[in-house]
Amino acid sequence: MTDASTPEDAWFAGLDRGDADAARTAIREGSAPETREWPSDAVEAGVVADTGEYYDWLRSSTIDAARTVADEHERADDQQLIHLLRAMDDCERTANELAERVAEWGGSRFGESGSGIEFAAEIADRDADDPATERLVGLATEVVDIDREAREIRETIERLAPDVAPNLAAMAGPVLAARLVSLAGGLKPLARSTSGTVQVLGAEDALFAHLTGNAPSPKHGIIYTHEYVRGTHPDHRGSAARALAGKLTLAARVDHYSGERKPELQAELDERIATIRARGDDE
Repeated sequence: MTDASTPEDAWFAGLDRGDADAARTAIREGSAPETREWPSDAVEAGVVADTGEYYDWLRSSTIDAARTVADEHERADDQQLIHLLRAMDDCERTANELAERVAEWGGSRFGESGSGIEFAAEIADRDADDPATERLVGLATEVVDIDREAREIRETIERLAPDVAPNLAAMAGPVLAARLVSLAGGLKPLARSTSGTVQVLGAEDALFAHLTGNAPSPKHGIIYTHEYVRGTHPDHRGSAARALAGKLTLAARVDHYSGERKPELQAELDERIATIRARGDDE
């Protein structure tokens, strides 16, 4: 325990050496107006026997605090949304790659042509009358199962994204919202991004090529999948992408800092896109 000589603004003030939770909180939330000889202060206050013991305590407390922050970060809803999105992408990619293997293999066994998940599903329903066909049918069944898992994960994203980022999910759609959060590394870094950064998220390779002088500046990244960009005349997609990125950036900031739903952001975007598309109608 501490005595009366312990500095009030010391992180160890009032702490019991056995209280790890209190030490972790003090490390995370404590502050002091100026630096002091904290090891010496701790020794003089009788908190520790010597500076070596002080540093051992400080080290264990800071590691514990850092581990807690990391755990909280990984359990945060936006990080779970990122894991879901990446899992969905992995499942979709794996299912499609294996479906092509099943199609090639199935053609050699049955003399039939086909491709994709649907053909794999047809093979999965067949009866196997030899070991090789049994394994082919088994692989086709795995493809169907992985594809089903991808679709179920997508449904979970569509349910979770509006809770994590209500404005972003409403404007971009749940899956694109999750993809933007994933590319930025979380809702907080997305909210802190400029609209220009949001505009080209997902186009990092093209942006790097531009910066090295080997390609023009990209007009958009993953937001191209949004109907407001994809559905706008190519001559005006740059303007549409800038307008969309600007509003998505505002939506991410509102979601991160307040979480309040603001339908007016969507209305403003709708009006802006209508103006941009009207240019093409007049030309």
